[in-house]
Amino acid sequence: ADCRYTCHQECRSLIQLDCRQPGQCQSQLSPESTLLPPCSQNVTQTVEEEKPEPPTVQEIKQKIEKYNAKVTNCLLMKLNDDGTYTGFIKVHLKLRRPVTVPAGIRPQSIYDALKEVNLADMTDKRTSFYLPLDAVKQLHISSTTTVSEVIQGLLKKFMVVDNPQKFALFKEMRKDGQVLFQKLPLTEYPLYLRLLAGPDTDVLSFVLKENETGEVEWDAFSIPELQNFLMILDKEEKDKIQQVQRKYEKFKQRLQQTLKEARGKPG
Repeated sequence: ADCRYTCHQECRSLIQLDCRQPGQCQSQLSPESTLLPPCSQNVTQTVEEEKPEPPTVQEIKQKIEKYNAKVTNCLLMKLNDDGTYTGFIKVHLKLRRPVTVPAGIRPQSIYDALKEVNLADMTDKRTSFYLPLDAVKQLHISSTTTVSEVIQGLLKKFMVVDNPQKFALFKEMRKDGQVLFQKLPLTEYPLYLRLLAGPDTDVLSFVLKENETGEVEWDAFSIPELQNFLMILDKEEKDKIQQVQRKYEKFKQRLQQTLKEARGKPG
């Protein structure tokens, strides 16, 4: 109340205030806690007030006009009467592990897409294969489409039946010659990020990757899938060992050849 100090409610027990002027909060201080609940009831409210205000419809309209002025491929954004807007994003698929798809199912036709036919439900047979590395998929989404919905939409288009929790959407940025990746929360809106960054994919692009190892919920995988991961890791380990062995075998041959040539020279 006196110094206007604010903090997260969870951090309250870690704060040590050196209050020297008597006041409402100082009079309520106890040895057990330097910040009591009566003095921190407005902490959450203060944090919420500091959040940036959502853009107005007029601001969104101006941003869309500025965005469309830079578009060169006719993939424009469109503002709706209700204040939402639609547009396109491109997602690069950079998956290192195989995905699970229905076995023996034909590719989805336009008729299936219009009728929302889920071909994956037509068979219980499953098979695994690798998606083409760095394949690009273009999606037409709304400003209300979340990261979670984008991931689920991508998996549906490729008829991938794996648990969506195995995947994560990243934004890729290039700065000072470096490529930076940042994992997006499931509640983020990719089209709004696209609008802010502009249509240039060198400034911002979206990438679908496997979820980070530390955050993967391994319970979501089946036993055959886990065994498959072990087989892949075992193969990669053997390939790496062979690469190292070949490298040092060539180095050994060069050393032996150099020593052989040196023996015939004086000194």
